[in-house]
Amino acid sequence: MSNQASTKPFAERAAVALRDTFLQEALTIATTKFIGLRKDSFAGFPQGEALRDRARAIKEATLQRLDDYLERLADNVERLGGHVHWATTGDEARETILRLCRDRRVKMAVKSKSMATEEIELNDALEQAGVVPVETDLGEYIIQLAHEKPSHIIAPAIHKTKGQVADLFSREVGQRLPADPEVLTAVARKELRQKFLQADMGITGANFAVADTGTIVLVTNEGNGRMVTSLPRIHVAVMGIEKVIPSMTDLMVFLAILARSATGQKLSVYTTLVRGPRQAREVEGPEEFHLILMDNGRSRQIAGELREALYCLRCGACLNVCPVYRQIGGHAYGHTYPGPIGILLTAMLKGDRAVKELAHASSLCGACHEVCPVRIDIPRMLIELRHRLDRERIAPLAERLVFKTFRRLLTSPALFRLSVALGRVAQRPFVRNGRLRSLPLVFAKWTRTRDLPPVATQTFTQRWKGLR
Repeated sequence: MSNQASTKPFAERAAVALRDTFLQEALTIATTKFIGLRKDSFAGFPQGEALRDRARAIKEATLQRLDDYLERLADNVERLGGHVHWATTGDEARETILRLCRDRRVKMAVKSKSMATEEIELNDALEQAGVVPVETDLGEYIIQLAHEKPSHIIAPAIHKTKGQVADLFSREVGQRLPADPEVLTAVARKELRQKFLQADMGITGANFAVADTGTIVLVTNEGNGRMVTSLPRIHVAVMGIEKVIPSMTDLMVFLAILARSATGQKLSVYTTLVRGPRQAREVEGPEEFHLILMDNGRSRQIAGELREALYCLRCGACLNVCPVYRQIGGHAYGHTYPGPIGILLTAMLKGDRAVKELAHASSLCGACHEVCPVRIDIPRMLIELRHRLDRERIAPLAERLVFKTFRRLLTSPALFRLSVALGRVAQRPFVRNGRLRSLPLVFAKWTRTRDLPPVATQTFTQRWKGLR
């Protein structure tokens, strides 16, 4: 997705996605698979619900003492020989990495999958500074070749079919390749293996950071994460400050539910624990380890209305079940983080104005709340976000007037009865076979993509009187 595409109105981006048959095919296959795997995984895991409650409690308790845990983490990382950098903004985090590249004469950086680096648009900055960034996660590698952005939190190339990936790889290697996942994976492995050996710097995110031990935790399904953290001479980890957890005991709780929520696995294939640079008696590992603790708007929400969004484990479960995301994919959201949680994270990072359209890109069905491993009440926060947009007059004037009118009607029994009677008469020219299929004027958008039920011939009160 180009930067230009993200400047288009949300409705236009969504319309383009709905017409994309390749996207519709890829989304249906992938999200349906993820939903089934998650359901099966938790069905055979009776302690799962209790662990979800425990994980939520740990997140809340950690936020209440976040400054203490961050200081403890920083002290332990430095005790192990690492360096800690505090970044108030995304710009500061990005500049810290660029400074390290300049000072250490870095020419190539291999990267493990990281939404935090996507958040600060690191790849573009590295390229402009003369550093070649190479994504080594298979999904990230695919979209890097396609010059696109991730469309899912854990499956960045979820919008691509096997045929499209085969076309990309064929152009890259100069020969026609079949749409066979095993063949394509082998090609990617061969292309990337030399990059690990050539790179001066490895850049990762962090799924968790354990304050008591100074341990950075990476959860992946590919071996690239371990190669990124062990082969280059410098390892830089970028993490949002909310990723810190108190202890290794707490880590076990999160590991038990993270993979189940994300991909339906009991445990991800690789769980990598990083503790500083290579020590004297160790045969592998980086010479330098740098941890960047990034705020970028997060601390403002500790006492804010989006506080619960800081619980997010970035598992992507809410995207897979969201009826909106499953139809339009991630690029239509126009920001780094897509899906229901992405709307809240974008508001947290960029302010409410950035999501004045996206705030309504949810059916509020509650499926996201149901599957969230830490039970984030996303629908409630979306409703509060919509209320703030109206209160601060960020929403369009016509939208505010319509909803104020509805509120007036729904809070006045007399006006409600009158509006029902008028609606029953006004709808007559537009009812076809018991449905409202096409409405005029400002109501046309409601029936452009859906049929609506007509106003009932009798209200509930009238029917109740008849039953009695």
